[in-house]
Amino acid sequence: MLSIRMELPCWCLLLLSCLPSLSAHSDFFTSIGHMTDLLYTEKDLVTSLKDYIRAEENKLERLKQWADKLDSLSATATQDPEGFLGHPVNAFKLMKRLNTEWGDLESLVLSDTTDGFISNLTIQRQHFPTDEDQTGAAKALLRLQDTYKLDSNTISTGNLPGVKHKSPMTVEDCYELAKIAYSEADYYHTELWMEQALKQLDGGEESTLDRVTVLDYLSYAIYQQGELKRALEYTKKLLELDPEHQRAKGNLKYFEFQLEKQKKAEQDEPPKETKQEEEDAAKEAKKKKPRKERETIQLIPERKKYEMLCRGEGIKMTPRRASRLFCRYYDNNHNPKYVLSPIKQQDEWDRPYIVRYLDVLSHDEIEMVKKLAKPRLRRATVHDPQTGKLTTAQYRVSKSAWLTGYDHPDIDKINQRIEDLTGLEMDTAEELQVANYGVGGQYEPHFDFGRKDEPDAFKELGTGNRIATWLFYMSDVAAGGATVFPDVGAAIWPKKGSAVFWYNLFPSGEGDYSTRHAACPVLVGNKWVSNKWIHERGQEWRRPCGLNETE
Repeated sequence: MLSIRMELPCWCLLLLSCLPSLSAHSDFFTSIGHMTDLLYTEKDLVTSLKDYIRAEENKLERLKQWADKLDSLSATATQDPEGFLGHPVNAFKLMKRLNTEWGDLESLVLSDTTDGFISNLTIQRQHFPTDEDQTGAAKALLRLQDTYKLDSNTISTGNLPGVKHKSPMTVEDCYELAKIAYSEADYYHTELWMEQALKQLDGGEESTLDRVTVLDYLSYAIYQQGELKRALEYTKKLLELDPEHQRAKGNLKYFEFQLEKQKKAEQDEPPKETKQEEEDAAKEAKKKKPRKERETIQLIPERKKYEMLCRGEGIKMTPRRASRLFCRYYDNNHNPKYVLSPIKQQDEWDRPYIVRYLDVLSHDEIEMVKKLAKPRLRRATVHDPQTGKLTTAQYRVSKSAWLTGYDHPDIDKINQRIEDLTGLEMDTAEELQVANYGVGGQYEPHFDFGRKDEPDAFKELGTGNRIATWLFYMSDVAAGGATVFPDVGAAIWPKKGSAVFWYNLFPSGEGDYSTRHAACPVLVGNKWVSNKWIHERGQEWRRPCGLNETE
């Protein structure tokens, strides 16, 4: 990160200070004494001018180094933009560069006479990422760290699985990440990333940051998590480096007072029960609780199950169940289009029944869909169960666009392909939705269908509930990005050109709650998907209603 301090050149200040005396004695030629004064003035001006030239040369050298670095970086990045930005550190640093560092660069060259560059940069900055973008990218990194249980050093060194463009983080990057966490009162991640910044400083990395600043944030973040002893240790380290640091001196006294208070409170406490007595009391309390409540306590929270599945842990497919899953060539009951060229179909899960169709979308079709969607991508929305309207949500981090046959004839062909393979009517289905996930892009656990507590979820469409979901994978993902079903312990990994399909409703029309699913955060790579939400209306003869609620 560039550190900028803009000042008027010394020679300008000196020239301004000399102007009053020079104007008071305009007839210098009449006095040698006055002319000798001018010689000394000129000498000082020449000295200041040389200093200014050296400063400008240093500035240009810094600009040259910056340009060379970015030239090399851009050359690598533009060869594979999606692959490069698929690394979350690269995406975060892009946000940081354009939002922060290019602004510093602009300040550095403001005194330059190259007005074309400055005006162009000023115009372009209107379209640069904002503070909100930089914060969003930082939060995505923290989310990835938690979901995939990554330590700060792994992320900072860029050693992520499947990376093409390894990108280490500087001390400044770690510090900025920690500061964003700090601004959100997220002291846990503030501690992790301030410690990483300190580790890299102690490792000899050159930086404009000093240990005092890092230790100041670190000690306070640790204190906010209730660890007084450690906060006191780091405060003492800070005071060793800067004995006159006022805030640290105050904190030292406060922490020592609080620790003494705690120690006294512990001494005044009555003696604790023996370990055996504590165990007996715990058993007795457990007996008093209803069995159902005891079982509920032992259940894993959905968030934890979701994150475990994203890491490939906790998948509940037993060997016996797996033996009943098959691969086959599929023609959907001798559909004329697929009799001679059937589609490869494989069972992904048994309950709910999820199938994958392989090689169902060609590379050219994928590129066509992406090309149509890119200019239209907007922040993805969700149905608000309270209002029934579309709104943005923090738990869905992606951009989406909607495509119809009017946009390109091939969209109609894709829709027809879905109809041929599922046997379901597409006239009442929603438009083809295309989604691209950003840094750490995800969609937390949700249902595709409208539940009984939101009867008006799709009222404006007039086509009934979402009976089924068809999901195309339009890219491979190097790491992360799985589609998971937390309630049943299923995980399905993206495979370019394939599609997965499942029913959201039983034949009776009741919702299948086991289809609650999520899109895991993309750790490394770029995830493109497109989906078709198929509705009830028009399916009366294609999927007859069942008499049993869960048939």
